[in-house]
Amino acid sequence: MAIIDRQTATLALAHALSAAERGLPVIPLSATKLPALRSPHRDSPEPVLCRGECGLTGHGVHDATTDPAGVRALFAAAPWATGYGIACGRPPHHLIGIDLDTKSQTDSLAALQHLALQHLFTIPATVTVLTPSGGRHLWLTGPSDVVVPNSASRLAPGIDIRGAGGYLVGPGSVTAHGAYRLAPGTADLGPAPCPRPLLRLIAPPVRPHHRTAPPHPAPNQGEGLVQFVLAAQEGQRNTRLFWAACRAYENGFGEALAEALTRAAVQAGLTEHEARATIASAARLHAGRHG
Repeated sequence: MAIIDRQTATLALAHALSAAERGLPVIPLSATKLPALRSPHRDSPEPVLCRGECGLTGHGVHDATTDPAGVRALFAAAPWATGYGIACGRPPHHLIGIDLDTKSQTDSLAALQHLALQHLFTIPATVTVLTPSGGRHLWLTGPSDVVVPNSASRLAPGIDIRGAGGYLVGPGSVTAHGAYRLAPGTADLGPAPCPRPLLRLIAPPVRPHHRTAPPHPAPNQGEGLVQFVLAAQEGQRNTRLFWAACRAYENGFGEALAEALTRAAVQAGLTEHEARATIASAARLHAGRHG
């Protein structure tokens, strides 16, 4: 078993180095698909908003690098790593991941095709990674001046978006549920540019609010949304935060509650960047509906 583990770790490093050579920032992942290196601040009594400024590793996607020596150092610090993650939203590719899940009752690929017909865009031929559960990840590139937030089933049930602050499991990674591999016929492709109509759906522009002073939430109302975010478990954090932020904006106090929701999301386990991007996405959605 130890020999298989060493082979898996060696292959994970080799795949990660190959991705880094193509300009894709990488981090080591454990068999759970989570970053293999634990946070150096995990025992701190208070949440620590650190993206690696402390100089230590263990900051998740903020550790991602394309430097071969840096990649080797990360994997040397995590010899148990069985895969690698690719940071989205980072130069030079500004990668956007369209995660078509199979866990919901909806056909996510058909849902994406329906959106393409509805909004007049074509799903381009691009790098496609097949997941052990039968889903697939489509790799797209975005403009450098557009921040695409992470979201779960906001675009349509079963369609998750991996953007700034998120990562994709790289092909060649091995997890507890199986291996990630390139779909046949896509190995020689590069990530295709994200169609503009799709980009507008996943990162709609912020429209200005013509409001002199935003109302403040009633204490119980705002506190309930904050507690809802604080109670989020792993895998629910982005979804709960986005729902709570949408409710706050719908009730007219989104801007007033944004900082409290950000603090709650960070305490629940998101990075500050991820939390702010998710809240900004809720603000854009509300502005688009009421602009």
